Amino acid sequence: LMHLGQFAISGVGLVITEAAAVEARGRITRDCLGLWNDDNEAALDRVIAFCRQHGGAKLGIQLAHAGRKASTRKPWEGRNSLAEHEGPWETVSSSANPHTHGWHTPKSMDAGELATVKQAFVDAALRSERIGFDLIEVHGAHGYLLHEFLSPVANTRTDAYGGGLENRMRYPLEVFAAMREVWPESKPMGLRVSTTDWIAGGWHPEEAVEFARHLKALGCDYICASSGGVSEEQKIELGEGYQVRFAEQIRRDADMMTMAVGMIYDPHHAERIVTTGQADMVALARGLLFDPHWA
Repeated sequence: LMHLGQFAISGVGLVITEAAAVEARGRITRDCLGLWNDDNEAALDRVIAFCRQHGGAKLGIQLAHAGRKASTRKPWEGRNSLAEHEGPWETVSSSANPHTHGWHTPKSMDAGELATVKQAFVDAALRSERIGFDLIEVHGAHGYLLHEFLSPVANTRTDAYGGGLENRMRYPLEVFAAMREVWPESKPMGLRVSTTDWIAGGWHPEEAVEFARHLKALGCDYICASSGGVSEEQKIELGEGYQVRFAEQIRRDADMMTMAVGMIYDPHHAERIVTTGQADMVALARGLLFDPHWA
């Protein structure tokens, strides 16, 4: 209540919640935000009503499924998979490949599970509309479930959902299309994508551009251009604004509105990103956590 409430009155234009799992097994940790049942909906409805009462910001929700990166410890406990004595739950993914050595092996999703999870995303979108969110951002990045279909690092399927780019994009596009169908046309829906895996042979920016073109045809309003997360072997070139070029590339090559994110700390830098056409929006996480009055 206070966490999101402070941002609603902070002067920002839009507040997006942290990733909200669309089913219980889609949580990263046991304590992550979720929106898969009536109790979740009632609790979040109270928070959003509070934000609206006191603040003027638009309010969005990020809907997600952690896939093979679910059932883990909290960040300050080490982020690793839950051990047997810690009450782990079964995880699912595009393929039965663990995230890294020592992690649990996920179940490769069959046709029934593909349909179940897609419906969970749809149901969460319907709940988001009942709560009154202004925007949905679908989480397709950082090595979580939808990214696990997109990336050849995680996806080794041999059916219609694996192999070439068209097949690897198929399930995320099906999920987005089903969500867009039930979300009001007057409200924006975007998607966060990892533009590159930062690993040889992985998902790369040109594929992300093609994915964005397909999403645009389905009614996607913007892309939040992030990166990485699918492999512990990634070699990230960190630095202030290190992902802005990905937002610029997708904006230019896919003719899509984009949101730039990642180590953007200086207001003048943020303003320059927008005024020079590198991106249409700038999102901050750590910057606002460090200083809720940043705006």
